[in-house]
Amino acid sequence: MASASSPSTLNPVLAHQHKHKAKLATSNLIVPQNLTASSTKPDPIRPNSSSVRREIQGSGNWEHLVNPLNPLLRSEIIRYGEFVSACYKSFDFDPKSKRYLNCKYGKKSMLSSTGMASSGYEVTKYIYATPDIAVPTQPGACSARWIGYVAVSTDEEENFGIGRKDIVVAFRGTVTYTEWIANMMSSLTPARFDPNDPKPDVRVESGFLSLYTSSDSTCRFSQGSCREQLLSEVSRIINNCKTEELSITLAGHSMGSSLALLLGYDIPKLGLNRNGAVPVTVYSFRGPRVGNHGFKRRCEELGVKVLRAVNVNDPVTKLPGFLLNEKVARVVGGESWYGSYCYVHVGVELELDFFSMENPACVHDLDTYIELIKSCPYNKTRAKDLKGVEVVSKVRELMSRGKKTNIVDAWPWSWMHAARQVGDLVQSLGF
Repeated sequence: MASASSPSTLNPVLAHQHKHKAKLATSNLIVPQNLTASSTKPDPIRPNSSSVRREIQGSGNWEHLVNPLNPLLRSEIIRYGEFVSACYKSFDFDPKSKRYLNCKYGKKSMLSSTGMASSGYEVTKYIYATPDIAVPTQPGACSARWIGYVAVSTDEEENFGIGRKDIVVAFRGTVTYTEWIANMMSSLTPARFDPNDPKPDVRVESGFLSLYTSSDSTCRFSQGSCREQLLSEVSRIINNCKTEELSITLAGHSMGSSLALLLGYDIPKLGLNRNGAVPVTVYSFRGPRVGNHGFKRRCEELGVKVLRAVNVNDPVTKLPGFLLNEKVARVVGGESWYGSYCYVHVGVELELDFFSMENPACVHDLDTYIELIKSCPYNKTRAKDLKGVEVVSKVRELMSRGKKTNIVDAWPWSWMHAARQVGDLVQSLGF
């Protein structure tokens, strides 16, 4: 940022942030060059120390850990990505099911039912979100939908391995048509999470804020807004673990990464992380921009650490604010009146380049993100397999699923395509 009050000026450590992007380049979905096992430099950290754990959590903004990607950090990214993937595996897309558009499993069986029985975590609460959007629904229908879950590491060996008790919150991405509409609400509005310190210069995307703060009193599952559910559960866990070392890790895909970042800002803003003693880390997969320069600056001041895994071919990571973004803010000054209405990404970027197809379902697929990182070091055969078999078959599977249901609330493919085009246009104009 060119502004004298830029985040890098406020926090010199962040001045190196933009120099440490890992471009996992693939030539026509080719081998990611920077994820090779060997490196000319020795690995700057070692696994058996508390300082290493803090580095992996982002205490040093992942300096020297992203390019090339440190193996310990890579395993953490994969682990939390799989927590998010469990959201999709658990989501009920069957319109004939009693749990339609909610979680298929109970809290005790969810992780084991999605292949994560050995994760060392247990789910403590399901989270529901309600977009504040007036659309026709069936009489008596609840507008709140299952959006994710809170889990805590309980296995003693797991806690010892990561050096603390870990609180995980995982969010899925956009599924229902009301969520797609919320994604289009690209105007910036003051967050005002703390009534005693409203910070009107801290602005976030109105659609994400609506999804985070709105509630549906008719829903038998949720108790209050998504925000109220999350803050209540996180506070409860922290109060019950007063003598233990804790960490809070938030992970989300697409729209879910926006909710993760809003929560990541909210917790330390209210001092719920023991006034900064409990680290807050956000792993964002294919996340859009969430707020303005004031939001980014405040996240950094509060010590929120954000690692963004993005695909350079994914248009969603360039939205909202296709025109009014970091580049404009850098010219006009992020703290200026005009700059305060520019969208700005938060955190350190892990840049992937694994796709050349134009189909959005391929470009931003979460499992493809995870598979790319997990399978390194790559070879060309593996890369071709990923493109030719796994990704295309996944698209066919999703398209087939969409054709089998006529209910607009579950993967309405023709409507969703039109909504995506309109949304991209609205957001690109910066409205």
